[in-house]
Amino acid sequence: PYPMITIPIDTHMVEEATRLAAEIPVLRNSIRSGEGTIYGVLGELMYIQACGGERQNTYDYDVVMDDTHTVDVKTKCVTTEPRPHYDCSVAAIASQQDCDRYAFIRVLKDMTQGWYLGSLTKEEFYDKARYMEAGKCDDSGWSPIIDCYSVMISELT
Repeated sequence: PYPMITIPIDTHMVEEATRLAAEIPVLRNSIRSGEGTIYGVLGELMYIQACGGERQNTYDYDVVMDDTHTVDVKTKCVTTEPRPHYDCSVAAIASQQDCDRYAFIRVLKDMTQGWYLGSLTKEEFYDKARYMEAGKCDDSGWSPIIDCYSVMISELT
């Protein structure tokens, strides 16, 4: 089995994520023109709930752990429960971020529940990742809208 933790999302978490997301300017390379910011912040709050750490929200990382290693939390808004063969991706333009680890979260579009899928060190991620070109379908029929690197959920720790 893969390391997935189901996390219920309550109204307090949504309110906190809404408040924090409002403080974040729309990023220049935002895939959804800022509409996904609340999901990203929810993902950060969920990661901290599951694993600890302190939210920092810099360009390079989102969370600093007690041992000072940094984590960039990658969150996807979804409509279904994740499966082991689904991909976790990092945009190619984000590959220069200075973080120690990537963590992957999925949040249901209705913000009622999410999943902490696992993580990898940045080095492990790029050792395992497949490069995926924007607009080209993978074996499952999924096509990224921007160039990215991907690993399957089952490859996370």
